Amino acid sequence: MIDKVDEFEAYRAKMNDKLIKENNKVIKRIFNLDTNSFAEGSLDKKTKELLGLVASLVLRCDDCVKYHLESSYKSGWSRSQVMEALSIGTLVGGTIVIPHLRRAHEFWEAIEEKYNN
Repeated sequence: MIDKVDEFEAYRAKMNDKLIKENNKVIKRIFNLDTNSFAEGSLDKKTKELLGLVASLVLRCDDCVKYHLESSYKSGWSRSQVMEALSIGTLVGGTIVIPHLRRAHEFWEAIEEKYNN
């Protein structure tokens, strides 16, 4: 049985491959910019993942939130640190963000289940 994390990763990889194969210069450059933006710089990668998570929550992008939740977990952020960051995103985004916060919490639990077992 595929879990939520594996299902998300598989879909994302499949669709990203299809998009890259379209050989569209703008799409390729956006993907490249996204990758390079999260590289080490004045801010470390770990901090950038948490910033990406908060921005994604405020913008209400569930796929983005899932991606940054897993990346934040792999970067070493703890549950309490991620929940505190999500609380700031909810404060900034307002109550309309609460459904996305719920899904984020559910996906974080799935990440913990996947990697802690």
